[in-house]
Amino acid sequence: MDEEWFTGGTAEVVRIGPTVRRPVGPWSEAVQWLLARLAGAQVRGVPRWHGVDGQGREVLTFLPGATGPEHARSDRAVVSAAKLLRRVHDATADLPGATALRWRLPVVEPVEVVCHGDFAPYNCVFQGGAATGVFDFDAAHPGPRSWDLAHAVYRFAPMSTEDAPPVAEQARRARLFLDAYGRTRGERRDVVDAVAPRLHALVDFMHAAAAGGEAAFARHIAEGHADLYRRDIAHLVAHRATWDRVVVG
Repeated sequence: MDEEWFTGGTAEVVRIGPTVRRPVGPWSEAVQWLLARLAGAQVRGVPRWHGVDGQGREVLTFLPGATGPEHARSDRAVVSAAKLLRRVHDATADLPGATALRWRLPVVEPVEVVCHGDFAPYNCVFQGGAATGVFDFDAAHPGPRSWDLAHAVYRFAPMSTEDAPPVAEQARRARLFLDAYGRTRGERRDVVDAVAPRLHALVDFMHAAAAGGEAAFARHIAEGHADLYRRDIAHLVAHRATWDRVVVG
């Protein structure tokens, strides 16, 4: 069958018909376990795992739709994405054995759910302006909801210095995401508190992965991604009063 290669990520991924094929990693068994739990909970909009093909690649369901930040700019996209993440989190709450598995990223305490780890417009699919699915669970790991939400609002607001709306609009969109997810005032503060530490952890992970020989992360660092995250950390600190007023409320 015809193959369609996807570029820009950290793994070689190809679509073949209604499936996606991707490399197996040391953490793949944990991801397979997670996807099986999500399937058992009948969570819609996540890939199903279909085994390994003759080339040793994982076979996963292809999720139809468009992907990328240009599809996440509307309020409908933000709200639907937040509700999708809530469904994933709720289905992974109190899963026995989660912390014993080998995840790609370290477990973060206190464990409440299995975090997606990279919930962002580039890992979601959109149809009719709404987020209908999420893929790429390679960064999944047990942790608190606020840890995963911190990354999600950073990406969907986005709370950034690059390709982002004015700060007031960033804050409004972050609040919209957290309201749609169902966070209380105190829980929203926990998320705001976690965004900068989450970016610090991302930068540390990128450098460790590059030092370990992962060429994709070395390329991302060379392209300036880690520098952008450092600038965005300063941006988060500089505008803390806005986040407190609008996002926390």
